[in-house]
Amino acid sequence: MRVTVRLFARLVDIAGAAELSREIEAGATVRTVWRQLVGEFPALASYERSISSAVNADYARIDQAVNDGDEVAFLPPVSGG
Repeated sequence: MRVTVRLFARLVDIAGAAELSREIEAGATVRTVWRQLVGEFPALASYERSISSAVNADYARIDQAVNDGDEVAFLPPVSGG
């Protein structure tokens, strides 16, 4: 299966791109996609407990199933004033 991964804020800096395309195995979850990215970009690991995720623009839990063609987004916590 192929998914599009969207990254935001600091995650873009770490991965070097805001959008990536990745092959994942059938039966994958958002967690599967995240762990694949951490394998490629180990600095992402420090965000694991604080990121939000979305599938096809709807917030999603880390254990949500991912299907072929889905867009999976990861958003780090933000601060502001």
